Amino acid sequence: MDISSLIGIAIALAGIIGGQLLEGGYVGSLLQVAAFLIVLCGTTGAVIVQSPAGVFVRGVRMMKWIVLPPAFAPQKIVADVRRWSVSARKEGLLSLEQQANLARDPMAKKGLQMLIDGAEPEKLRAAMDVEIGTFEDYHRQAAQVWEAAGGYAPTIGILGAVLGLIHVMENLSDPARLGSGIAVAFVSTIYGVGLANLVFLPVANKLSALVAQQVLLREIMVDGLVSIASGEGTRLIDSRLLGYFTIQRPDAGGL
Repeated sequence: MDISSLIGIAIALAGIIGGQLLEGGYVGSLLQVAAFLIVLCGTTGAVIVQSPAGVFVRGVRMMKWIVLPPAFAPQKIVADVRRWSVSARKEGLLSLEQQANLARDPMAKKGLQMLIDGAEPEKLRAAMDVEIGTFEDYHRQAAQVWEAAGGYAPTIGILGAVLGLIHVMENLSDPARLGSGIAVAFVSTIYGVGLANLVFLPVANKLSALVAQQVLLREIMVDGLVSIASGEGTRLIDSRLLGYFTIQRPDAGGL
């Protein structure tokens, strides 16, 4: 579980609310249901218009990655490739049949099956690159739902502000009703800019980073499979794959 995103949002909200209180304002003045509905519903509607239904649903479901990200364990991928390489060199490529049957990742299963079938390294890489590209596009489209929301929210917030000012202009003769219109006008802008920069865009960027991690895992695996197909030694394969990520090396500067 990764709660850093929740902590970040909490810190941002605490700073905004704290600043409001230090300036002598009231938290209740920031709570405007009408402004919130204008921004949230307007932004959601715009994103739905832009995105196919399936992509929009995937984007909403993908938000759970913010707290429950997919496993990122490149060491495990390297260990798997090392085991496949040793098995192939000692017992031949046909010995990978059992490894393919045990593999849970469909991409690993497909790659091992191509090795067993004697695919050339170039053809193996070409086929696996297509798999990686499809995987990346599938998940990046979902992540871009949040990026789109971050682009629309500030504009919808301005639209809410204009609606509030229209309400003010319609009630100039009734001072008692001016306050609600002015509140909606200003708070809509706050909601639009706030949701975009505190939620939507950070979520989009974090999801993109998580997708990049998953793509890296698959690139490591494909490089290993191609190396096995090329007949490279296990130590050489292991050394190159470890270069994809940092593992407490003296030259890593302790980072």
